[in-house]
Amino acid sequence: MPTDPKIDRESGAQNNNIGAIKPEIEPLSWKFWQKRRYIVVLMAFLGFFNVYSLRVNLSVGIVAMTEYRTVYYPNGTVGYEQEFAWDSKDRGLILSSFFWGYILTQFIGGLLGSKIGGNLVFGIGIAVTSILTLLTPLAAKAGVGSLVAVRLIEGIFEGVTFPCIHAVWSRWAPPLERSRMATIAFAGNYAGTIVSMPVSGILANEFGWESCFYVFGAIGCVWYVLWIIIVRESPDKDKYISKDELRYIQDSLGSNTKASIKHPWKDIFTSKAVYAISASHFAENWGFYTMLTQLPSFLKDTLGYKLEKAGFLAGAPYLAMGILLAIAGYLADICQVKGYLTTTQVRRYFNCGGFLAQTVFLMTAAYLMSPTGTIACIIIAIGLGAFSWCGFAVNHLDIAPQHASVLMGISNTFGTIPGIVSPTLTGFIVLNSSAEEWQIVFMISAGVYLFGCVIYWMWATGEVQPWAQKTSSSESKPKPADTATYVGYANEGLEMSE
Repeated sequence: MPTDPKIDRESGAQNNNIGAIKPEIEPLSWKFWQKRRYIVVLMAFLGFFNVYSLRVNLSVGIVAMTEYRTVYYPNGTVGYEQEFAWDSKDRGLILSSFFWGYILTQFIGGLLGSKIGGNLVFGIGIAVTSILTLLTPLAAKAGVGSLVAVRLIEGIFEGVTFPCIHAVWSRWAPPLERSRMATIAFAGNYAGTIVSMPVSGILANEFGWESCFYVFGAIGCVWYVLWIIIVRESPDKDKYISKDELRYIQDSLGSNTKASIKHPWKDIFTSKAVYAISASHFAENWGFYTMLTQLPSFLKDTLGYKLEKAGFLAGAPYLAMGILLAIAGYLADICQVKGYLTTTQVRRYFNCGGFLAQTVFLMTAAYLMSPTGTIACIIIAIGLGAFSWCGFAVNHLDIAPQHASVLMGISNTFGTIPGIVSPTLTGFIVLNSSAEEWQIVFMISAGVYLFGCVIYWMWATGEVQPWAQKTSSSESKPKPADTATYVGYANEGLEMSE
């Protein structure tokens, strides 16, 4: 059977006599607002923008909260004091507390997304986190315990966001558009980081550290109102979607009855493919969270940058990653649609190539330990993680599309462990902010990247797993021609868009 069946535009049938009737073609276009599925992608992008803005503003804010300030005493003397006298261990505890809560709801978020709708759970998770962010200054002034408690609860609600977004993609994303749709949305993570780090530095300097939390908390609340107005659980529930686009999505995905899904737990937890994704998620997040939580402190305390400039530089790696995510996602889909690589090859080459590059550049950063060279290597290392995201982060939808939200919950549980361990470990290693101490931190991250690369290369696959092909009586299996037909549509759509 040809991989690129030609479409007879007159009769609506394929020349290879498969017999499938062609629905109206929905070619990709730069006019994304004409496609409801890409409006969903845009809103998800903005949602993840808020997810990471709300998560990382404390990384910059805590530097301002603990720096020494000039104080004029009533007796006319001058001194230097910290508003919050937290040492490195306290800071590590506060920064990691978010992830204690975050890890608890990964699995629950996947289940809720598959049962009651990913759009609803995604929105509520971000809305509650935004409200709690507005309360963060009050909690900080009440003491370390109160701040840790608020951050922990924030983590609980934000923990549902990544798993349940896969429930949205399982109903909105045609198979050969998954890489770009998912990676465009995930690029919001890095856009949020890019914006929140420098802006938090500016806000802290100009209006006080409290403004970091008030501004981004308010933005998150506004986004939630727009999300519940615009986004629906599935295309058939969106009254603004065109009939052609609705049919295009439904024909490419086949029947997907939410209520009939039964998760094969034993098969899931014994699947090497699932553990390959989980190991890669752990590895990517180790380096990512290490830089996310510690880079502002490293730039200020070790390399000697002022807080405002440190905020801008700390956002640079995520600017690189955000740009490369869109490019990598498009390249991954092109490689599949044009038949250059199989799905398995795309996932392995992109994922492991990214990890190897990150390992090399992070080791180089540790060796150089100079302001220019080290920062350049960190930017490149984090930026190239975009290619890894085209592997493990989309792979759930390849191996078990109807169970993708649960699989994301499992892998992101593993991926959250670095958020708990890395800041705490760094707090114990970096006691004097010396270059030698930071070299150890960078080398550990490089080693973890290499570990993820090896495991993913050995066990990863892009094929639907046998246990994921089991369907209940209320679900209809796709027709044999569906896959080939869709490849034809995707090829034509790409040609028309080009």
